[in-house]
Amino acid sequence: MDTEDPVMLNRRRILYAALLGGGGAALAACSPGNESETEAADIWAGFDERITERTLAEVEKIFGIEFSEAERRQILGGAVEEAEDGYFAGQIASLKKRRDQDIPITVAPATSFDPRLPGIDYGAQENTLTLFPEEIAAIPGDAESIAFASVKQQARWMTSGQISSRELTEIYLERIERYGELLECFVTVTPDVARAQADQADRERATGQVRGPLHGIPYGVKDLLDTKGIRTSWGAEPYRDRIATSDGAVVRRLQDAGAVMLGKTTLGALAWGDVWFGGETRNPWNPKEGASGSSAGSGSATAAGLCSFGIGTETLGSIISPSDRNGLSGLRPTFGRVSRVGAMALCWSLDKIGPMCRFTEDTAMVLSVLNGYDEYDSGSIDMGFAYDGRKPVRDLTIGYDPSWFEGDEVSETDKAALEALGKLGATIREITLPDLPVDEIAPALNVESAAAFEELTLSGRDDLLRRQIDNAWPNAFRQARYFSAVDYLQAERLRRVVMQDTQKFFAAVDVVFGPSFGTPMLSLTNYTGQPSLALRAGFEEITPRPLFNHPENDTDETLHRIPRSVSLWANLFEEGKLITVGRALEAELGVVNERPPLV
Repeated sequence: MDTEDPVMLNRRRILYAALLGGGGAALAACSPGNESETEAADIWAGFDERITERTLAEVEKIFGIEFSEAERRQILGGAVEEAEDGYFAGQIASLKKRRDQDIPITVAPATSFDPRLPGIDYGAQENTLTLFPEEIAAIPGDAESIAFASVKQQARWMTSGQISSRELTEIYLERIERYGELLECFVTVTPDVARAQADQADRERATGQVRGPLHGIPYGVKDLLDTKGIRTSWGAEPYRDRIATSDGAVVRRLQDAGAVMLGKTTLGALAWGDVWFGGETRNPWNPKEGASGSSAGSGSATAAGLCSFGIGTETLGSIISPSDRNGLSGLRPTFGRVSRVGAMALCWSLDKIGPMCRFTEDTAMVLSVLNGYDEYDSGSIDMGFAYDGRKPVRDLTIGYDPSWFEGDEVSETDKAALEALGKLGATIREITLPDLPVDEIAPALNVESAAAFEELTLSGRDDLLRRQIDNAWPNAFRQARYFSAVDYLQAERLRRVVMQDTQKFFAAVDVVFGPSFGTPMLSLTNYTGQPSLALRAGFEEITPRPLFNHPENDTDETLHRIPRSVSLWANLFEEGKLITVGRALEAELGVVNERPPLV
């Protein structure tokens, strides 16, 4: 008689079926009508663990295929009574042996994604940074205005001796002390590290040793980038006490550039949403709602003036979405521009790292430091980053799809931004995005992430994650076990076709403009690798919004003035053009200087 706990027994048998890619019994155990422990035990009464023709017939329903009885018998390796010694016995044994191997999450698959297409010349870029020439006003007398100033202004004030890095750092540490708990935007604050780095930056500046545009500038870094000797929790309960043994590549680059690390900003657990093991990160424009995610803490802290800029990551919207909700300029670079060494792997063919700033041109300053080839990142691409803020917008062609601005769901902010775009002097062209099978190439995210966190699923430790709703990671990882390897490869081949069609679309213009959401562009360009810039375009009076209907959202009918963004996209490695248009559009719209009422 089986004396195991019925729930754990059920999990074990589901995963046994998953070794084969599925099974009718596994589906039955996962169905809504079989949730209680008693029912789970009843389902598995008399369970036969042999793989039979009936097993294969049930599995075929999952994958949309159908074989004949003779074909099933042949797959099994002969007579049913001999099947336990046939093909699947060897497959299961091999899978068990493979799972006994310790594969660190830092190890990428042998096949790696490259957004570049054969036969396309993407040019070359020198690593140059020239900012838009403008008068920088004298430093204001109040700490709040200094905190909300641009990185560009703060750097100039340091150069002219109007403020030191230590003084700026103390302003931010005080603001973190005042607002950090309300916003739940820092996992770990590192005041000792920050003060030491700021003092070093000031000493070096005093002797003329300025390392670059971010010298002495304080920042917050998303808590999925490793920091030596400091907790890197990935926002998730199973890893809340994880201590990194070395710095991630981005952290090293920022340190080498003289930037000052204030602490580790929050993220939704395992880079999903804005709920982490310690709470839910809040939007400083309306703390009753979440900051969106997964780069929630970098978005909230930067928008609230708790740091000069934040570092975010994006797999499928995790820079753009919190930039929209918190009213920031968020730049998701071309896939491969920024090293991911020392960053939590979620989806090797989609993960990207980029800056989140209050002002668009600041993203160029940060990206100039982050950009660079890394031989230890299998997806890294050797391409320089050039930005010249003196280049006129009138030399560029900007395209938009008119269908994106039709219908009742299009906001007035989007329409006003389109009108403002026409005043920049650039050539504006109507273009049409082809009907591309974006949803059909989406399996990469769930399949790769399920592989990255296989141990959580197989051990049952996924139950420790706070979010357990249908579309949260625990269930997504389990569902991915029922997607065939053949279908995954076919989806990746289709992805290549989509990349080719997307290249033709972008080749017609320099920059594409549109709403941040409500079009295929966000998902499409994440899968094809093109860069995107979201920037604040206006405000709307709306009630608090939930994110994935999480119960921690304190929704009510109170109206709040909330920022809204628009987005720009460009072909691979053309971030300079995005920032050129974004800076000009930001100036034309004139809404970037408004601060959250929280402060």
